[in-house]
Amino acid sequence: MKLVVVESPAKAKTIEKYLGPGHRVLASYGHVRDLPPKDGSVNPDDGFAMDWETYPDKAKQLKAITDEAKKADSLILATDPDREGEAISWHVQEVLRKKKALPAHVERVTFNAITKSAVTEAMKAPRDLDEDLIDAYRARRALDYLVGFTLSPILWRKLPGAKSAGRVQSVALRLIVDREREIELFKNQEYWSIVARFEADGTPFTARLVALDGKKLDRLSIGDEGSANAAKTIVEDGRFTVASVETKPLSRNPPPPFTTSTLQQEAARKLGFAASHTMRLAQSLYEDGLITYMRTDGVQMAGEAISAARRAIADRYDAGYVPDKPRQYTSKAKNAQEAHEAIRPTDFTKDRGGSGDHAKLYGLIFNRALASQMASARLERTTVEMTDGPGRATLRATGQVVLFPGYLTLYEEGLDDQADEEGGRMPALRSGDSPTKTGVDATQHFTQPPPRYSEASLVKRLEELGIGRPSTYAATLQTLKDRDYVKLEKNRFMPEESGRLVTAFLERFFERYVSYDYTAELEEGLDDVSGGRLGWQQLLEAFWKDFKPKAGEVMEQQPSAVTAALDEFLAPYLFPDKGDGADPRVCPLCGTGRLGLRGGKFGAFVACSNYPDCKYTRRFGQGEEGVSEGPSELGNGITLKSGRFGPYLERGEGEDVQRASIPKDVPQDSLTLEMAEKLLSLPRQIGAHPETGEMISASIGRYGPYLVHAGKYARLSSTAEVFDTGMNAAVAKLADAANAKGGRGAAREPLAVLGDHPTTGKALKVMEGRYGPYVTDGETHATLPKSADPSAVTLDEAVVLIDEKAAKGPAKKGKRKTAAKKAPAKKKAAPKKKA
Repeated sequence: MKLVVVESPAKAKTIEKYLGPGHRVLASYGHVRDLPPKDGSVNPDDGFAMDWETYPDKAKQLKAITDEAKKADSLILATDPDREGEAISWHVQEVLRKKKALPAHVERVTFNAITKSAVTEAMKAPRDLDEDLIDAYRARRALDYLVGFTLSPILWRKLPGAKSAGRVQSVALRLIVDREREIELFKNQEYWSIVARFEADGTPFTARLVALDGKKLDRLSIGDEGSANAAKTIVEDGRFTVASVETKPLSRNPPPPFTTSTLQQEAARKLGFAASHTMRLAQSLYEDGLITYMRTDGVQMAGEAISAARRAIADRYDAGYVPDKPRQYTSKAKNAQEAHEAIRPTDFTKDRGGSGDHAKLYGLIFNRALASQMASARLERTTVEMTDGPGRATLRATGQVVLFPGYLTLYEEGLDDQADEEGGRMPALRSGDSPTKTGVDATQHFTQPPPRYSEASLVKRLEELGIGRPSTYAATLQTLKDRDYVKLEKNRFMPEESGRLVTAFLERFFERYVSYDYTAELEEGLDDVSGGRLGWQQLLEAFWKDFKPKAGEVMEQQPSAVTAALDEFLAPYLFPDKGDGADPRVCPLCGTGRLGLRGGKFGAFVACSNYPDCKYTRRFGQGEEGVSEGPSELGNGITLKSGRFGPYLERGEGEDVQRASIPKDVPQDSLTLEMAEKLLSLPRQIGAHPETGEMISASIGRYGPYLVHAGKYARLSSTAEVFDTGMNAAVAKLADAANAKGGRGAAREPLAVLGDHPTTGKALKVMEGRYGPYVTDGETHATLPKSADPSAVTLDEAVVLIDEKAAKGPAKKGKRKTAAKKAPAKKKAAPKKKA
């Protein structure tokens, strides 16, 4: 008997069916062990030895694998065909070796698609584990651990309120902060355009003024309304004739099929998907055998796939859409490793796959891959120049005509920031023609700052710089959002105050380690390890030799010295020049003190040097206008005040005083008395847990809204959830959080992904819960009937269950009797004396 180990149960079921009798296929459910999050997991003094620890929630699965391994003649490690997959296979092998259950014969096989032909062919070509890839994985994990577990404690002690730092995470954050600085420093510049409207042979077109009185005009040449009106008058008075007509043929080639990075970019542009959502959908499509492996930076397709694509093009279109030769692509991305195929459908006769978001993403992958083998588009660009009689003004009109659409029939690549496209359909014009002028417009414009990064443009920039790996971008961006270092506004990243402060700290004290060039060099070093050109310990030694002394030097500095250095570093941002010659650091309240950055228990803030006589404070990043100099009454004895940590509510005095901070998602200017009462009443008791009988409470803490039960916590997404979450949702969220924690943050795998709710658009999934399988849209949880088969639930059935559950609302408190209520009451312990 041969034991085959893969990652996911979906793959295991399919592959066991393909391989037939004599094979037992089990899933590891991803990684089975990792470096424990504690000091000493990597020991630089012992050759960077690593202390691996198995995940508690994988114990059951590892036992099943171990039991089968003891009975097996051979072990086939068939995890994903990348560095992570190689690492999972290595971990499984090492666990079995320690348990003395490793079969004598061990093989490694990889396949790029979960189809019968791909799997059976892979089984005919086994190999040994790739030690170079495993070394690269170990080096990467050790680097990330050493950076995170060295920098994070420094941040906690020297920069209160900061949560963490990471090798790639912090550099991605710096990109977002740097772009925000560019926007803040940008000075708008006024300019005007003069555009004339014409018509010839019934076809309207426009022409732009490009020269005036013998001077060529660029975009900013006409900078005020007076000059614009003068130029407009000259164009209005002129009679224009065609001086020249230039026609140029153009050819546009199709883009290559998707890599991990370009898939994330296009899904964000065209479908509005977050990178993490795109990768979850792609994983599901891969496991269903619909697409090839989705973690790759290769742009080439296998020969048989290219042939299949060319046949599909010929069947769908005519022979003119099939190029003479198959197209071959090479990656332009820095540090690209093209060992794997691009992302493509496994069958070019299937242009549909899945439903909901799955179908949308599959369609995008299918069209891109098919278009990549189609004929080029042929276009014609026409440029017409016209002059007036005296020769004072020259106008230029441009147009573009598609002569043959080629691949554009099926697919056109999106752009992050659409530029103003000049030109359209042009009439047939010849030299000497005088088209009819129908009007002239003078339009005011202002230069615009560079746009903030979207998920697509940030992923593109990281790849261009050679920072991180495409397969990790989704997790990196999600971490920045989870840490509240950034926020998304209109699908663009904006740094939060905490993200800006962390970036300033790292730039000031660890400049080299958040520099783009150095981080890219580290990636090149890791690629050298995976290619067998550099030893993994050698790379770590070179890094640690410089990084450890620098970290020790910063740790020895007093917090006050760190704050003073940041005060100087951030001065242009915290105290910008007002433009009137006044000192921007003068306190606006007392008029004599100087403002400076201070560090507090809950983060940085700006305060007056005359404290405590002057009580002026403002939060980091908050302008003067955001400071309330006096309290305001809301009613019922509740006062809204402003402190060094932001606005807060207060009621009562002395020992009976109640206080509550205003959450970020509750606008201060629309704060009602009802909401103030709710905030002061926290924590809110939801009810007794149906299993333990212990109270479940909801409240708002230092890191946002949360649930708590028996010392276990679960995050809530908003302040509204603190007051709206019912018992069923609370129990489910606590269970989800417990499972995620047990898996070191890995989310539970759904039993089935059904598609999107037709009304709300939320993804519906079937999950395995503590009380049996249930359907969820992320907020509402509906238990499946006992007679229902979880794997056979349809989208329509799930929609009915969710809608019925949502209509009923949260369960009433105390409806279910619990063991805790039946148990005799315990005597209350005597109150402890206050120290």
